[in-house]
Amino acid sequence: MAPTAVDLHREYQTSLAQENGTPFNKKSRKASVVSSLGLNPDAAIHYNSSVPILYEDALQEKGTTISSTGALIAYSGSKTGRSPKDKRIVDEESSTEHIWWGPVNKKVDEQTWKISKSRAIDYLRTRDKVYIIDAFAGWDPRYRIKVRVVCARAYHALFMKNMLIRPTDEELRDFGEPDFTIWNAGQFPANVFTKGMTSATSVEINFKEMEMVILGTEYAGEMKKGIFTVMFYLMPVKHQVLTLHSSANQGVQKGDVTLFFGLSGTGKTTLSADPNRKLIGDDEHCWSDHGVFNIEGGCYAKCLDLSAEKEPEIFNAIRFGSVLENVVYDPVTRVVDYADSMITENTRCAYPIDFIPSAKIPCLADSHPKNIVLLTCDARGVLPPVSKLTNAQVMYHFISGYTSKMAGTEMGVTEPEATFSACFGQPFLVLHPMKYAQQLSDKMSEHNSTAWLLNTGWTGKSASKGGKRCPLKYTRAILDAIHSGELSKVEYETYPTFGLQVPKSCPGVPSSLLNPAKNWADGLQDFNTEVTNLAQLFMENFEKYSSQCTSEVRAAGPAL
Repeated sequence: MAPTAVDLHREYQTSLAQENGTPFNKKSRKASVVSSLGLNPDAAIHYNSSVPILYEDALQEKGTTISSTGALIAYSGSKTGRSPKDKRIVDEESSTEHIWWGPVNKKVDEQTWKISKSRAIDYLRTRDKVYIIDAFAGWDPRYRIKVRVVCARAYHALFMKNMLIRPTDEELRDFGEPDFTIWNAGQFPANVFTKGMTSATSVEINFKEMEMVILGTEYAGEMKKGIFTVMFYLMPVKHQVLTLHSSANQGVQKGDVTLFFGLSGTGKTTLSADPNRKLIGDDEHCWSDHGVFNIEGGCYAKCLDLSAEKEPEIFNAIRFGSVLENVVYDPVTRVVDYADSMITENTRCAYPIDFIPSAKIPCLADSHPKNIVLLTCDARGVLPPVSKLTNAQVMYHFISGYTSKMAGTEMGVTEPEATFSACFGQPFLVLHPMKYAQQLSDKMSEHNSTAWLLNTGWTGKSASKGGKRCPLKYTRAILDAIHSGELSKVEYETYPTFGLQVPKSCPGVPSSLLNPAKNWADGLQDFNTEVTNLAQLFMENFEKYSSQCTSEVRAAGPAL
């Protein structure tokens, strides 16, 4: 059957879109980019393609479909999370003296890097379709970096189109050469016989070349967290700007900024989503001399047990343009079952931040944080619901990054376990934690910020003995009192062992709840045992950082 005029028009429009990607792009622009990257000029190169084009191509990938709400459902293969044991940084002369070498940052030599990069590019040269995304990381134009992503999966291209900051047509026209390039050949394995390679997966970052290579994993989050790692190095070392694993919001009336730090399950996303405040970002920020800015252009939300009732803004953001990863859905209706963790508990959705109605666009504030909130979820029930911290205590608890891992979250975990992650983001740190903690303390002193330790965990008893989690309404009341300034005006008492300053009262919160010792159900002896056990865990964890910390910071921890 001969093609109709409509068929021919569609074919022409598709070829035009593949050539250009954006209206102003000419063949010469694409050819220049392809030539500079050493790619196959005969391949279909999609340069900054639109969301519909990326959808069309992604739907040709195995297992990819569209959800009932219009989001793209994709699968990341055998790896459904990051591979921290396979993350490596190239040991080279320009950066080696700055890097905190050890279990987080493993060394790889420059020869191995060359082999991995060559392997990635050679793989990309064999692909019939290659996707290039040029975009920014960092909302403040004074500090943002130009990022180029080169990949072979349309789903990966759409993911990074969502997670980075999309340039305007004018900015893309003048984009020039990138500051950092990601070579994502995740479908192709690393060479296991290469020096230092321990598996077929390798995520390597080279700060001298300002490039990243991904082999052996199709998990899209490696790209997002790779850029975060780069900012953890580049901003403090090159610009004296502090990079933080935090959410941030700003008061609508007063314009006051709050930073929230916290590991998974502590309530960072829930508490930063406040109807009376604008969301600057949910995960990655920088604090400069000019204020706070979000690194990303999107959000990467956890989806396990997501519901419209619990988190309506995230639920409603899952629509056309969003990317759902590794979720289970009804094959007929395409309705996603967010409670089903058959594939992984790490189900995720990536969407542009402007899909959130309360988002502050552009995602930056020209004022400095008034309040710093360190979130923890203490399953032992002995940390107070809220404490005011001195600068030394901020540094100590920031470096510690404590929360509890609950029973059932991992195989073999039958009792709540204490877990510590330096700076609430240890897997992404490049410098020693003390360097970030010192920067945080300096900025707090300079801008008169107040810091709080907010425990969203258990009260009355430990979780394993039948205690109950602190009601969310009281946690929100505490946070409201912090933002209004009321909590700074009340009388405080010193909490033994941990030396924390605990308020004797808080508007909207029962006074008996504020001091765990007065709220304990099983007697003082049992309470003191739990306090001592937790204090010992803090002290043991801090030993590995102690040698590079000041005496004031060491003294700010618990004392037995």
